[in-house]
Amino acid sequence: MSHSLVNEIKSLLELRDPGQPEFHQAVIEVVEAVAPVLDRNPEMRKARIMERMIEPERVITFRVPWVDDRGNIEVNRGYRIEMNSSIGPYKGGLRFHPSVNLGILKFLAFEQVFKNSLTTLPMGGGKGGSDFNPKGKSDNEVMRFCQSFMSELHRHIGPDTDVPAGDIGVGGREIGYLFGMYKKLRNEFTGVLTGKGLDWGGSLIRPEATGYGAVYFAQEMLSTKGETLNGKRCLVSASGNVAQYTVEKLLQCGATPITLSDSDGYIYDEQGITHEKLSYVMELKNVRRGRIKEYADKYRSAVYIPLDASYKEFNPLWNHKADCAFPCATQNEINARDAINLVNNGVHVISEGANMPSTPDAVKIFIERKLLFGPGKAANAGGVATSGLEMSQNSLRMGWTREEVDNKLKFIMKSIHQSCVDAAREYGQPGNYVTGANIAGFLKVARAMMAMGVV
Repeated sequence: MSHSLVNEIKSLLELRDPGQPEFHQAVIEVVEAVAPVLDRNPEMRKARIMERMIEPERVITFRVPWVDDRGNIEVNRGYRIEMNSSIGPYKGGLRFHPSVNLGILKFLAFEQVFKNSLTTLPMGGGKGGSDFNPKGKSDNEVMRFCQSFMSELHRHIGPDTDVPAGDIGVGGREIGYLFGMYKKLRNEFTGVLTGKGLDWGGSLIRPEATGYGAVYFAQEMLSTKGETLNGKRCLVSASGNVAQYTVEKLLQCGATPITLSDSDGYIYDEQGITHEKLSYVMELKNVRRGRIKEYADKYRSAVYIPLDASYKEFNPLWNHKADCAFPCATQNEINARDAINLVNNGVHVISEGANMPSTPDAVKIFIERKLLFGPGKAANAGGVATSGLEMSQNSLRMGWTREEVDNKLKFIMKSIHQSCVDAAREYGQPGNYVTGANIAGFLKVARAMMAMGVV
């Protein structure tokens, strides 16, 4: 039955969702992993749970007109995919990037359903965003865009319906503008967005959570082999929020991060990125909004490698001697050749800070070689878990200390790791975190859907 289910779902996707390769990739990974669960639970197969899961409950698209600083009218497209609300209100980020389209957001929303399920918190899955590019725009232009975007989105979200957060291109500045417009339009102060500023309903540790969580997950995986991160050399891609706090937590664990990147290229620092160098990167990226190339201009220990057309086949960032890799950039950034390079260079731990950063061929190599491989839906769930904690604090009208939130985050990542280990073992694939994460995430949502009937 397993093989026929995979083929059925593939045919359904090709028929109903053509031209959405990332969505197809995410769905097939889950279907292949959970097919044995459906074999063991024929009532779920009969109820067509998988077919219902891959169809979003709601897809919203809308026009976003705004005026730039020169007085020109620009028009972008806005989206919100409300994928599954079986275990709680829709929850997931907003992405502002030129690459945003329906297929990418459906893949992200689908992944979010299982990730949120794994956190142990009552959150459904959703995702949204726009093809707007905040890079190079003034604060006023970003504000005008965000206000126009929220003037439509506000009709579809709410603290008990759908709670968006940030993602690529949507940081504290954007969340502030979006929240301000929501508050004005709805005339209410509610926890409708997460990633808010500390002075107006945000949570301590939320900016750090995705990066910290990816490192905590790596620690848990290493502990199964009696190892720690202390002394390990680590490759980290990207240089935004997730990458910055991955580096920060790695340093606190005694590891040595040696790379960071942006869309133009990457830096390799043989001596390691220190706390002082990380502070420079945070100022460069978060305040000056500069390029990572400037790091190599400032620190002689680093070299900068531009990622031009000559690196179409592979990414040289993944071709350095190291112990651990933390891909924190974007989907499919590690292909099969990159995976072989990682293995050949001694990397034996991969913890995904980004969503689906490894292609199916790369994942296959990691699993075949029995590497400690933490897939994004488990390893980077710390971000949305802490968003859930922010929602809890908003509902209670109170705030927790930094230590309280960090301890809860650590506990959640430990629980996610244990759920993955247990599910993989129960279904005959011990040590396979991909299978474990997919099955553990799926079962909770599937059971809720079964309980609620055909809705």
